[in-house]
Amino acid sequence: ARPLKEQEIADFKNNCRSHGYSPAVILPHDSYLINLGNPDPKGLERSRTAFIKEMRRCRQLGLTALNLHPGSHKKMIGETECLDRVAESLNRALEEVEGVTAVIENTGGMGGQVGHRFEHLAHLIEKIRDKDRVGICLDTCHLFVAGYDIRTPKAYQKTMDEFDRIVGFHYLRGMHLNDSRGELGSRRDRHHSLGRGELGWEPFRMIMEDPRM
Repeated sequence: ARPLKEQEIADFKNNCRSHGYSPAVILPHDSYLINLGNPDPKGLERSRTAFIKEMRRCRQLGLTALNLHPGSHKKMIGETECLDRVAESLNRALEEVEGVTAVIENTGGMGGQVGHRFEHLAHLIEKIRDKDRVGICLDTCHLFVAGYDIRTPKAYQKTMDEFDRIVGFHYLRGMHLNDSRGELGSRRDRHHSLGRGELGWEPFRMIMEDPRM
């Protein structure tokens, strides 16, 4: 991406102030092309460089968090090795850029993606040296297609209790509220409009009424 211009930075900050948006409620997403667990050494370095640039852009804009997909092993290395590469990528970025928290989004597990199990997210957090600058973003579509049911009160409670036990609600920094075109456990990462997909409206009612959110 081209460098931000000083006027663009000033306009962004002025617009945020005038419309009442603080940095705490803005969660930008990094480029989908970035793969911090890339099995190819050259591709991994390019992704790491690109992610650090994204972190610096957040810093320029006065933003305090950056959402990311952890990455994919492309079926060329094991899950644990890929997760360790992601963690090392994040450690490098957090050391390079101050003041921005890395918010890891759970994935649907499509195409060799890591991050589709709560255990993956916990593994990443464990490997991050600065625990105060790592968080989790839960995507409801990704949860569902990865095999975590949230359609009924019983299923919702079971999934959220499992998240709290394995990862911890104190790491939850954001949510992506999406319905799903894919079925439960399908690994088919295709979002749908709220209430129109396989999830329906009930999960979103429960989320809005959950005091932990």
